[in-house]
Amino acid sequence: MPTPPENRELSPYTGWTRTHWEATADRLLLAVRPHASPRGGLIDLPGPRPSWSGTRSDGLEGWARTFLLAALRVAGGGGADPHDHLTRYAEGLAAGTRKPGTDGDPDSWPLMTDTRQAIVESASIALGLRLTRPWLWDRLDDRTRHQVVDWLRPALGPSPVDNNWWLFGLTVAGFLQDAGIETDRAATTIDRSLARVEEWYLGDGWYSDGDNRAFDHYNAWALHFYPVLHAHLAGDRTLLDRYGPRLRAHLDDYVHLFDTSGAPLPYGRSLIYRFAAAAAPWLGTLTGHTPLTPGATRRLASGTLRYFLDRGATDERGLLTLGWHGPYPPLVQEYSGPGSPYWASKGFLGLLLPAGHPAWTDPEEPLPAERADTVRPFAPAGLLVQTTAADGLVRLHNHGTNHVHSAPGGEDDPGYARHAYSTRTGPSAGTAPADNHFALLTEDGRATTRGPAVPAGTGPDWAASVHHPSPGVRVLSATLAHGRAEVRAHLVLGAPEGTPVRETGWATTPDGPHAELHPAHGYPGDATAVELPTGETLQGPGTRTLALHGTTTGRATLFVALASLTAEPAPAPAAGLADVQVTGHTLHVTWQNGTTTRLDLDALRFGNAVSATAAPNIGAYAGPGVN
Repeated sequence: MPTPPENRELSPYTGWTRTHWEATADRLLLAVRPHASPRGGLIDLPGPRPSWSGTRSDGLEGWARTFLLAALRVAGGGGADPHDHLTRYAEGLAAGTRKPGTDGDPDSWPLMTDTRQAIVESASIALGLRLTRPWLWDRLDDRTRHQVVDWLRPALGPSPVDNNWWLFGLTVAGFLQDAGIETDRAATTIDRSLARVEEWYLGDGWYSDGDNRAFDHYNAWALHFYPVLHAHLAGDRTLLDRYGPRLRAHLDDYVHLFDTSGAPLPYGRSLIYRFAAAAAPWLGTLTGHTPLTPGATRRLASGTLRYFLDRGATDERGLLTLGWHGPYPPLVQEYSGPGSPYWASKGFLGLLLPAGHPAWTDPEEPLPAERADTVRPFAPAGLLVQTTAADGLVRLHNHGTNHVHSAPGGEDDPGYARHAYSTRTGPSAGTAPADNHFALLTEDGRATTRGPAVPAGTGPDWAASVHHPSPGVRVLSATLAHGRAEVRAHLVLGAPEGTPVRETGWATTPDGPHAELHPAHGYPGDATAVELPTGETLQGPGTRTLALHGTTTGRATLFVALASLTAEPAPAPAAGLADVQVTGHTLHVTWQNGTTTRLDLDALRFGNAVSATAAPNIGAYAGPGVN
């Protein structure tokens, strides 16, 4: 299918309009058709390997996630279906549920009691049925409807996984309730699911995805997405009044995680879902719970969709690949199969907005990263975002989330354990040295891992955390940010005198942004950063990171470095961006524009932060004691 011509008058930043979204949805749906099973019950997409759930589950995943895309496409057009998408999915629905769990049937869906992944896919199926009810469900024969309900019913039980999975049952229950089927049990499932997720709400629009301080894109494309969309579709004003303002608060932060290129921040897991990152901004506009203007919403969403499509997210067959730009195996979790990337279908939620809605008719407006430099804490998550208007680059400093339970010495997850992430770099993977990492070095030269990080506090321009790299040793780390400058401090407590340490910076590609890393305190007087090869990242091959080496001088040693990452064409040297002075364990930073920040690390250790930004009488909240 040809791509419609750009409209730079309506969309000066991306050139894309609703017509481009519709054409893209059709193109993605037509590309998967050759991979359907004989009666269309499964869509078995080619890929390098199956998921840990097996090929039949992967076939269901390919069907369910593309069905959601078809549902959004058709529902957004008021039932218009020029490519006859729903007819094919109706046939597949009947075939898949006719004899579920039958190995000899090439169309048979796996049972949820046998394959847990089917619970995940039940949500996409139920949501698709809910959106297209007048054109699909209401036209099915009674036998097929009974088959489908029988298959969906197990999703109404308690979730077997204690995280966002609770919301899959909520979504199935919402459809059944709308359809007048098992309404009492559906209501119980909805109440139980929302009650569990409520325990993870920490305020200011942030949920933890379970009990382990996991803050990532699942906040937007799951923990907000399902409750708010359910409330909207059900017309439940009570629920919408509860969850809508939370979505608005989250979007107020979330919008700062998008590069001017359209790239969302590559941080966390399931990054192969790519432009699913646009789902929550669309949802805010759909429900009226958003801080964004309609033009800014479309600029963000279209920018994200174009970012990936322009960089090879689909292969020569038009299929979404397992990766970021193109295929990138280190990014793929074991639970992901060839159909997994089509979770990106959620990013097409904006098609539910009518063609005459201001989100489609207003001119695009700039993103925050295009307007001004920003340093902004996400306090509940222990994160600090830093954006620069000169290059549109986004950096995220991680001092409170890592999604790991590993003991010291275990493997870190590159998607969660780094001290910093950006929209123009990617975390190193495999055996390569970890970028944006502070480590003790063992006698054989191995670097310690970070492991779980405990938040120690946030302020207007700083965030801090504690981790335990080895038994009896803890490191209090803090990042202070201004413009493109980063001051990175690490107070090593309890390590034997003479313990070698290493700080690494950003892992950049040869044609990527410019990174610097300079010693400011605690490193030898003649210390200079050395380059370490970090291999291929999601941004490309041949990356390298700068590294500083030092040695502890006592039971408490403070190391401070000045770092910078910029895509400006001819940046000034980073050494002039900040002057760092240290008194004891207190940092005194004078930024290039003359403003100052002071941070007392000893006070952070005992949960009584002494911090000031621009003036000595401005305090900042610190978390509970971490000594």
